Amino acid sequence: VQLQASGGGLVHTGGSLRLSCAASGRIFSTSSMGWYRQAPGKQRELVASISSSGSTNYADSVKGRFTISRDNAKNTVYLEMNSLKPEDTAVYYCKFILRRTSHRPEYPYWGQGTLVTVSS
Repeated sequence: VQLQASGGGLVHTGGSLRLSCAASGRIFSTSSMGWYRQAPGKQRELVASISSSGSTNYADSVKGRFTISRDNAKNTVYLEMNSLKPEDTAVYYCKFILRRTSHRPEYPYWGQGTLVTVSS
């Protein structure tokens, strides 16, 4: 299974970006999909996650500005980011918790990361 993240880039404060992360390979089911970020010199942190039922969870710092969604048919998760701030600058990683076959347990899989830079 491979996760391919895309959509990062350079924007000004107040701008918007939409990140996508698509999984490919043999996948039986995916429970949680999420986005994490890691800024220089800081630990990786959860930005947002979405369960198989559509329940969402957001970091306090992004509530009201970011929206996570998923397309199960495409094994893809999205992160709509609005009102971006310089402190949102980081490498954003997607993470899927999935089962490759009905007989295997769930494992976490990570994407390669996409850089988001917000200039002031």
